[in-house]
Amino acid sequence: MMTQTVQKNILGLHLPTDPRWVDLASISIEDILTDHAYCEQKAAVSCISLIQRYSSKQRLVNELSPIVTEEWGHFRQVLGELQKRNLQLGKQRRDEYVNKLLLFQRKGGNEEDRFLDQLLTMALIEARSCERFKRLSEGLDDEYLRNFYRKFMESEAGHYHLFIELCESYIAKQKVRKRWKEWLEYEAKVINEIELRGDRMH
Repeated sequence: MMTQTVQKNILGLHLPTDPRWVDLASISIEDILTDHAYCEQKAAVSCISLIQRYSSKQRLVNELSPIVTEEWGHFRQVLGELQKRNLQLGKQRRDEYVNKLLLFQRKGGNEEDRFLDQLLTMALIEARSCERFKRLSEGLDDEYLRNFYRKFMESEAGHYHLFIELCESYIAKQKVRKRWKEWLEYEAKVINEIELRGDRMH
């Protein structure tokens, strides 16, 4: 069932990751683990920010609270993997992918539109992360890391679904789906434009 779920999520993305990315990542394990660690840290912080901003939305608060704990746990897992391999947690790097997604968020208009775009941004990051983790779980030579990333892949698939479900619990499904289609189209352009780098998770 989980494999089917993951496949469905990946197929929702309009542009798959270039297969060469895994080869590049495999020769930059310290860099990719460092970037992954910071991605998990930023995911936890983003969920905290949503809880603070929309504290009156009880379901959102209840659903995202455990995600904060889970994402921080993931940060610690990746940090532990770095340390086990005698690698260093490097400096946080500029995330061109996420920054370009943020440009597509509606800043004006009504609060519902802004709320929708914030949740869909999170859903899209989780979906792309799931796809990248799947690539690593299948393409790395290191068997331990393949299993390591398969677990992350399954987690991200669940998070993707949660953000979509939260959207639809507060906003009409038809509106959510229409905007999600626009996001998928935009994200494909972003993936096509940014440089393919093995030291970045996105």
